[in-house]
Amino acid sequence: MRKKKVHAIAIKSFALLVVLGTAYQATAQDATTPYPKMAPIDQYLMTDRGAEIALARSAAPESISRDAEVLILGPHGFETAVKGKNGFVCIVGRSWTSAADPDFWNPKVRVPMCLNAPAARSYLLHLTKETEWGLAGRTQAQMNESITAAIAKKELRRWNPELCAT
Repeated sequence: MRKKKVHAIAIKSFALLVVLGTAYQATAQDATTPYPKMAPIDQYLMTDRGAEIALARSAAPESISRDAEVLILGPHGFETAVKGKNGFVCIVGRSWTSAADPDFWNPKVRVPMCLNAPAARSYLLHLTKETEWGLAGRTQAQMNESITAAIAKKELRRWNPELCAT
């Protein structure tokens, strides 16, 4: 009888150690997330407008980007910096539109993109909405919910990358 009690206590103690160890590991991982929350908005902005235009244009060959519209990030979202003539749109995406989970709020992430005309008419709306929501401080989960809701309300179309291929 006593042996059964010791065995039961040992199993329960082991289970408690596993639970506590898992909780500690999850807490430790949260503490080491390099970007657990949004930085001040000015850290996501590029102070040199010309540098942001050049970075955005670097996403495509010069023969395309020289006549592309260029959008730069302002405190409330993307703004037109250069009017385009060929239907392409070049921008610099930020962490909430292009990075993996640990870098969701990383203000150092800057991804140049140049969208062809079909992508500019469809995917660009997703990027601009994600940026608007990112600047408003929405978490990745909230942003995913917002995208799903916007698609359900037909404010956004479900994006199909095959429609944007050149």
